[in-house]
Amino acid sequence: MFPEERAVIIFIKNPEKGKVKTRLAKEMGEEKALEIYIRLLRMTIKNTSGVRNAHLQAWYSDFADPDDFIDPSLFKKRVQCGGGLGERMRNAFKTVFEEGYTKAVIIGSDCPYLTSVLIENAFTALEKHTLVVGPALDGGYYLLGMKQLHEELFRDMPWSTRGVLKATLKRAERSGYSVALLPELGDIDTKEDLERWGGYAE
Repeated sequence: MFPEERAVIIFIKNPEKGKVKTRLAKEMGEEKALEIYIRLLRMTIKNTSGVRNAHLQAWYSDFADPDDFIDPSLFKKRVQCGGGLGERMRNAFKTVFEEGYTKAVIIGSDCPYLTSVLIENAFTALEKHTLVVGPALDGGYYLLGMKQLHEELFRDMPWSTRGVLKATLKRAERSGYSVALLPELGDIDTKEDLERWGGYAE
């Protein structure tokens, strides 16, 4: 384990046609949506590989693929457990804290603007704050970091809506948590997002 016992949890979906980027698939077709998702996932893996002094973990939605492009010597491969997104995120944080990590951040795989520097900034922010949050343009967040499990941030949240970030910050305020905010970034859910990023949208 690394000296500061830091964990980066990456939530990914097993790349299967029809199961990833469903909003994008409605606009561009399932094949193109899958292609774009894999491109985003590769970028996420590349960008997080640059995070220093942290244990990198890829948490798959269905099964840990031993033969994909994610290097098992760099990333510990695990499988998400639980019903909805909130329960799965909670369980991932619970697992790493029980294993002895003292700082953990969770990210997805559809924000091409998220860099290793931003992730390292998140860990630095946790030295003085209870939580660190990376706000997303769509009203959610692309990163959440903490030093211990705060279960109230995962129960009965309006997942997949524009109200996730607002609800998270309100609960944090109610609990008296100090929150550091990272820069607001966009993720890729629609053809418009893709064009804004500069990715291909043919």
